[in-house]
Amino acid sequence: MPRTHAALPRLHVEPDLGVDLDLTLGKEQSLYLAAVLRKSVGDEVVLFNGRHGAWLARLTSNSKKSVVVHLVEQIAPQTPPSDLWYCFAPLKTERLDYVIQKATEMGAGRIQPVITKYTQVNRLKHDRLVANAIEAAEQCEVLSVPEVMPETTLDKLLDGWNPERKLVLADESAPSSSPIDVLSGLRGKPVAIMVGPEGGFSDEERSKLLALPYTIPISLGPRILRADTASVAALAVIQATIGDWR
Repeated sequence: MPRTHAALPRLHVEPDLGVDLDLTLGKEQSLYLAAVLRKSVGDEVVLFNGRHGAWLARLTSNSKKSVVVHLVEQIAPQTPPSDLWYCFAPLKTERLDYVIQKATEMGAGRIQPVITKYTQVNRLKHDRLVANAIEAAEQCEVLSVPEVMPETTLDKLLDGWNPERKLVLADESAPSSSPIDVLSGLRGKPVAIMVGPEGGFSDEERSKLLALPYTIPISLGPRILRADTASVAALAVIQATIGDWR
């Protein structure tokens, strides 16, 4: 979406938002505004909650423990939630943070960590993943924060899969070719993208995925990509072909 009030801090909050409401921010956000950014009474911020669009708010109290803001006006309507699912094998900490942030920026509506045979990380801090998604949404003017799901195994994910949702598999073993023609046929259908771990899927996992009638394998080009790079490439080509970039 076009940038609005780009110079103002943007904060994700939980309460309802509406004209002339007063809202007391939590301790961390209050400290951030009052102590880190040194905002004072009369300064403006932008608030969003994923339901009511973006709102211009003005500080009426700048206590470091509990900043109070007054909502002035809605500056952007709420965008509809994305129906694009991003399924991926978790990476190590810094690169895991990166892929969560990029998936949010690229318009994923659901983020699903999937544990596979060669996944490098088996236990995740769910709160940290959610925090990364929120931070990316704040920085990039994303109004619908993606739903971050708890990790699950590949078998459990596939056992509960709705076959009406196509599963686009970033398949490094597929012959190098443009994915655009294949993806174009999925326009208007519910879609998920699946990106495997650094070591790739095991032969058994890949065979199981390719045997499913709803799996659509695609190539991401002639080069072997790192898992985090493949995630961005796959999301970009899907959004450009059948997503909300059109």
